[in-house]
Amino acid sequence: QVHLVESGGGLVQAGGSLRLSCAASGSIFGVMGWYRQATGEQRELVATTTIGGTTTYADSVRGRFTISRDNAKNTVYLQMTTLKPEDTAVYYCNAKSFGGAANYWGKGTLVTVSS
Repeated sequence: QVHLVESGGGLVQAGGSLRLSCAASGSIFGVMGWYRQATGEQRELVATTTIGGTTTYADSVRGRFTISRDNAKNTVYLQMTTLKPEDTAVYYCNAKSFGGAANYWGKGTLVTVSS
């Protein structure tokens, strides 16, 4: 049984910060990351990290967001700073098996950034 639970979303003013957490259980994952989906928009990749700690970022968040992973706790984090209204979205945790055959999603946490 695989279970991903996000937390940390909320309402912040532009320029503020939030930290999202995703606690995983049921497996060990080769890649974990965050995606987001704004109302009426496609879901887009925000950041990913491998079990070895290598990271990728969307251009829109590079330099503002930091993804990290605690393998012992099987938890991935997204530290978001200098938030902009365009960051407003539901943020989803994602985890992939080592072979990539299985792909899991959390239920999402809402981040709202006011002007």
